[in-house]
Amino acid sequence: MTGEELLARLLYRDGLMLVIDKPAGIAVHRGPKGGENLEDYFHALRFGLPRNPALVHRLDRDTSGCLVLGRHHKALEKLGLLFKQGQIAKTYWAIVAGIPAQDEGLIDLPLGRLDRGRGWWMKADPLGLPSQTSWRVLGRSAGHTFLELAPLTGRTHQLRVHCAALGWPILGDAIYGHGGAMGLQLHARAITVPLYKNKDAVKVEAPLPGHMREALAAFG
Repeated sequence: MTGEELLARLLYRDGLMLVIDKPAGIAVHRGPKGGENLEDYFHALRFGLPRNPALVHRLDRDTSGCLVLGRHHKALEKLGLLFKQGQIAKTYWAIVAGIPAQDEGLIDLPLGRLDRGRGWWMKADPLGLPSQTSWRVLGRSAGHTFLELAPLTGRTHQLRVHCAALGWPILGDAIYGHGGAMGLQLHARAITVPLYKNKDAVKVEAPLPGHMREALAAFG
């Protein structure tokens, strides 16, 4: 990754917010073990402001798609409140192993930490935090299903744990599924942000990533 490459992945820009198309395989911020991360290149997204933009939310290292940044402190406060209040609508695309019996549904399954030694790994836990995901089938093919997922809460690894708990883990998920060289088949397809009063919400879509195109070709 370079600053120029990150700039080329800019999907939306206004005075408060940027939305970039995060590539799969890179962390959004520096972890305890260091390593390359997107924040290292945020300087390329200043557009004349004195400070770098900052993350408003997170995507997993292996998840691609829409990632929202705030351009300054007031923007971060406003966007952070919208996320906290659940006013941001997020749409994900995923390819899972297995065939759901219905065409759509709601997963209502509390989530908690797997154990302290596993960092951010999660599990279904009746004593955990409330977690809901709405889903619908976009296509079925040879034991796999193409899903649209909409998280109604924002728990760590929520979509991955919810899908796995219902018996259809996301393809390429090395933690909750069976892994594989194809990479995690999970993409933050779209995000809708009601950022301005008396104006339509800002809706941004991220193009399909290369690592999912081959698998999705089976669905036409």
